[in-house]
Amino acid sequence: MKSIIVTNARQNNLKNLSLSIPKNKITVFTGVSGSGKSSLVFETIGAEAQRQINETQNSFVRNRLQHLGVADVEKIENLNVPVIINQKRLGGNARSTVGTATDIYASLRLLFSRMGSPFVGYSNVFSFNHPQGMCPECEGLGFTQTVDIKKLIDPEKTLNEGAIRFPTFQPGGWRWTRYVYSGYFDNDKKLKDYTARELDLLLYAEEHKPKKPGREWGKTVKYEGIIPRIEKGFLTKDSKENMTRKDSLNKVVVRKPCASCHGQRLNKQILSCRIGGKNIADCAALSIDDLLIFIEGLTSKPYASIIKELSMKLQNLMNIGLQYLTLDRRTDTLSGGESQRIKMVKHLGNSLVDLLYIFDEPSIGLHPHDLKNIAEIIGQIRDKGNTVLIVEHDPDLIKIADHIVDMGPGSGKKGGKIIYQGSFSALKKSTGKTGLYFSEKPVYNRKPRQHEGYLVIENADLHNLKNIDVNIPKSVMTVVTGVAGSGKSTLINKILPLRYPEVKIIDQSMFVASSRSTLLTYLNLSDPIRKLFASANKVSDRLFSRNSDGACQNCKGLGIEKIDLAFMDDIEQPCEVCGGSGFNPDVLQYLFNGKDITQVMDMTVNEAKTFFTDDQFHHEFDLLTKLGMDYLTLGQRLDGFSGGERQRLKLVKELRESNNIVVLDEPSTGLHPSDTKKLLRYLNDLVTNGNTLIVIEHNLDIIAQADWIIDIGPGAGKFGGRVIFEGTPENLLSNNSSATGQHLKIHLGL
Repeated sequence: MKSIIVTNARQNNLKNLSLSIPKNKITVFTGVSGSGKSSLVFETIGAEAQRQINETQNSFVRNRLQHLGVADVEKIENLNVPVIINQKRLGGNARSTVGTATDIYASLRLLFSRMGSPFVGYSNVFSFNHPQGMCPECEGLGFTQTVDIKKLIDPEKTLNEGAIRFPTFQPGGWRWTRYVYSGYFDNDKKLKDYTARELDLLLYAEEHKPKKPGREWGKTVKYEGIIPRIEKGFLTKDSKENMTRKDSLNKVVVRKPCASCHGQRLNKQILSCRIGGKNIADCAALSIDDLLIFIEGLTSKPYASIIKELSMKLQNLMNIGLQYLTLDRRTDTLSGGESQRIKMVKHLGNSLVDLLYIFDEPSIGLHPHDLKNIAEIIGQIRDKGNTVLIVEHDPDLIKIADHIVDMGPGSGKKGGKIIYQGSFSALKKSTGKTGLYFSEKPVYNRKPRQHEGYLVIENADLHNLKNIDVNIPKSVMTVVTGVAGSGKSTLINKILPLRYPEVKIIDQSMFVASSRSTLLTYLNLSDPIRKLFASANKVSDRLFSRNSDGACQNCKGLGIEKIDLAFMDDIEQPCEVCGGSGFNPDVLQYLFNGKDITQVMDMTVNEAKTFFTDDQFHHEFDLLTKLGMDYLTLGQRLDGFSGGERQRLKLVKELRESNNIVVLDEPSTGLHPSDTKKLLRYLNDLVTNGNTLIVIEHNLDIIAQADWIIDIGPGAGKFGGRVIFEGTPENLLSNNSSATGQHLKIHLGL
């Protein structure tokens, strides 16, 4: 049997790697974060396979496909057609749902157009995105949005003092200038002193040209009240700015279920069509397991094939542990793990073989109980005659490998080599960090800390929570466990902050930052470094910014340039003037401690710790090291960070004092077991320094080291929402009703 043969891979930190990957097997790639796993699997093998497939298409199609670039590798032989299933969230807007993303809603529409009574039209009209199907009031969104004026404006302030509480409308913001230069208002007059006419003009005026604007007013600029401007700019369209302003929007916008369709998105005629007493919106609101029961209860010889196909698609969602979802759930509310599993579903029913499936940590967001299903599905994909490559840290998924490639030995410049290749059984004897982890016997916390009082939650009943009472101990580390969809996040991320507003929630969500933002800008360390360069060379500090005077004129500081090849694909390559650094080459003559600014930007955190002797950098660099992130480079762009890296970076920035109540949502995401140990040391330091720590987690090594465990379940969705266990790790091990306890026992070898 042929293998996939990679010769001299040099992508990112890969050290001229050559290897052979067996076909029709499951190969798991392991190693610490930054060791080169993704560089090899995704950016070399996956990218090259995708590029070659793209090249078989005509130029029109090719220009509309994802461009992954040309991998830095001498050659790859015997490649298969790739199916790349990554952790990227499905995202989408208010019109994208689980039903539309999985195509199950399309099958449901077909069923209603055939079996539904009365007949109201063909399948298209059952779509809430179709003009003939959508509710005319909310245009198929299911909700209406209005701006809460009391939250938007501060009547005690003037326009110059920032009376409008919304970004870009605050003093200095570009939208703010549309009001202060309009000529309509006394900009130093408090809003509470405005006449009714002035207030109406400020808030509600329709678009028009002001009669006597200030000198700064543009000739073609029109005036419009704040409310219609926000509604047009943010509420009636989906844009990149909407995503970056999401938190600010939530503070000033009131969202209510549509009074006409009551949140069902469709018009009355479409909703009148029923099967077995339910309309299509009723079906979309059922959990997947309940919908499957309903569909399997239908009998119709003419439409048996539609019923069978729909049942199969729903069963596939059940098999990957998503039975608690509903088809009307918006995709932008799904986690990365849920998104990845939904992408999996699309491939379970197909009959294609000899494909190359590439998975990026499919264990993310999954309880050990759910991992059994994922392992079975991956096994089925292989057994159909496909080759499977998995980048993974979870011990349970590493164990299912037919072949293992362990990378390292370290991260960044210290990685990029193959430490071990072979079977799982021999991995324990290898010298790498993965081998060392599997050779050690796990232990649990036998001496938990004593708590100091409780955070009390009574009658929690949001979503699937069944009026539960929970006492979360203070001054210790509490780990909240349970299968995906059991209610953990609802309890901790939604109910707890309502009862205790002082809670700090540090999650894996995206930073509000541009593609030019780097590790240094996020940690507010770029200015001090520029000043050191400026002081050493007696020049302006603006020279040492890619976004200012120091920017390369050719690429405007981006470091890359696109070459338009007309009918062929655009090529993206490092800027030939600055070599990809983004800096004007003239700036490189200025040195600090023998290094130019680009050399400093290319330093890892570990290298920077010894290079910078100034105390102002040590706090952040030491914390990054403690959290296993010393492989990151100072100039690394934020848009390339993983969810786990984002959360740990927020920890570095936000936790500088004690007496906090801190919530962390799966902080072990993306961490190698050796780095999980570092994370645990840091978490214990946080508690020792007087913080109360609440960690939502599936990782058994972290669960084992908790002072207190709260297990929610027993199942997902309507089968969850109850407190199964509260107590110490030792007590959990003797609890037979907890799936977490059973898996912890297996993990510890007890």
